[in-house]
This record gives sequence, C-alpha cells and structure tokens, in this order.
Amino acid sequence: MFTKTAAWYDAVYAGKDYPGEAQRVAEIIGPTEPRKTLLDVACGTGLHLVHLAKSFEVEGLDLDGELLAIARRRLEHVLFHQGDMCDFDLGRTFDAITCLFSSIGYAGTQERLKSALACFARHLKPGGILVLEPWLQPGQFDAGYVSLEAIDRKDLKIARMQRSTIEGGKSVLNFRYLVGTPKSMDHFTERHELGLFAHEVVMADLREVGFDVSYDTKGLIGRGLYVATMSD
Repeated sequence: MFTKTAAWYDAVYAGKDYPGEAQRVAEIIGPTEPRKTLLDVACGTGLHLVHLAKSFEVEGLDLDGELLAIARRRLEHVLFHQGDMCDFDLGRTFDAITCLFSSIGYAGTQERLKSALACFARHLKPGGILVLEPWLQPGQFDAGYVSLEAIDRKDLKIARMQRSTIEGGKSVLNFRYLVGTPKSMDHFTERHELGLFAHEVVMADLREVGFDVSYDTKGLIGRGLYVATMSD
C-alpha cells in the first residue's frame, strides 16, 4: 500500500507526538522491571518502538515491506516480522501488544477484525495487556471531507490532498500526492480502505476472544483507547 509513499511517511507525520504517546502506553502497561516483552502490531516505520524500546523488550510486525525496511534501518537490533495482523503466528507470547494509530481499521471487515483480535489473544501471556487504538466508528466518519496538507522543507516539498468516501460500509481515503525533491518531481495516488467498527462490536469481540476490557473515551489522540487484559 505504501510502495510510493513509504519514503515520505515520516515527513508527512512529523507532527505526531510519538514520544508522548509511547510514554502514555508505557504508563498503561505498568511497571517495567523486570523488562516486559512487547509486540507492536502495524508498527509502520517504527517510531513508536523507538520510544517503547526504552522500557520494553520490543518486536514489531507490519504487512508493508517498504515501511518495515525503514523500521529495520532505524532499529537495527529489534526483530521485525512481515505479516498480516489478522493472520500471523510468531510461535511465542508477549507481556503486551500494541496496535496504535488506528491501524486496526485496516482489518476492513467484521470477520477480519475478529481474526485480528484472536491473533492478539493467542500471542499474549495470561494477564498480558493489549492497547488498541480504534479507527472512527460509524457515524463519526465524514464522507465528502476534503483535506490539504503541505510540507515545505528546503530539500522536500509535498502537497497531499485527500477526499473521503464511504463504499460498501468501509471508509475510503483517496489521496493525491505531489512530491518534489532537488532530484525529481513525482505525482501519484493512494487509496486506503478502513472498516468502520461500532464500539459495542469491538467490546463484544474482545470479550469473546478472552479479554477483560476497559475503554478510555479520549485515548491518545481523541479517538478512544481499548485496554484489554488477557484472562488468566
């Protein structure tokens, strides 16, 4: 999905508070002595893990090879796995799993959401903690919304326009990029499809696969946050 834009991903999201979010997640997970193990699902370029690695023994998983290549260069001593959040088997369990930046929306469908949550449950130790940041719920997504972002650095210029639609019950983000560097100029499109999962459905699915779950309505960036503990 990010074949064209992986190189610019960190520049586009340079304003995201990765250190603050990682600190909040570490506080939620709790005491880190002895150091706990943590898997970041949909880890992207690894910027949350840069900070989480200060408190935990971390690993990362993502479907996109281009993003993982950046993460591996950034964190040379961290183990990264390429895989689908809805169907992976690492052959081990962790003290904590994170799935942040609304990445769970990429599960797409109710069936795949359940599969992802079941995968998380299988990879957690008894009493392990899942920190899950949701995507927008039905009724929160603004179809027809248009946005424009610009990056204006000496060595990099990016204009990104996005228009939102709803298709087949999914939120669709249609992006158009114009990217200029001292060596080239390029333009391309990118399409993201994310499932719109109702809060009640996510809560029910988490409980069904064995979690005790609480919900923070604000969360890290205002989209809420599920904190789920694996039953002993």
